[in-house]
Amino acid sequence: VQLQASGGGLVQAGGSLRLSCAVSGRTFRNYAVGWFRQAPGREREFVSAISWSGGETSYANSVKGRFTISRDNVTKSVHLHMGSLKPEDSAVYRCAAGLMPRLYNYPERYNYWGQGTLVTVSS
Repeated sequence: VQLQASGGGLVQAGGSLRLSCAVSGRTFRNYAVGWFRQAPGREREFVSAISWSGGETSYANSVKGRFTISRDNVTKSVHLHMGSLKPEDSAVYRCAAGLMPRLYNYPERYNYWGQGTLVTVSS
């Protein structure tokens, strides 16, 4: 399974961005996919995740109500719509995939990782 994140960029506070994660591999539909982010000098943190079916989603408290995760198993992609962006949302965002019976918010449960996409929110 290979993942490629895209969609990052520079946006003003209050604006929105849509990140995409393209996944290759025949068994994509079996994997949960999560988004993590890391800002300079800070620990990597969980942002959001979606189950293999799309029926279950999870969000960090810091983004709940502002971000929405979705997936399309036909196009093998996962999207993270980020709204009401704040400067503290600035980070490198990476998507990851893993086989799991339920959603987890810690990175050790995710086996495959894509390259990051940089999000910068100006104040």
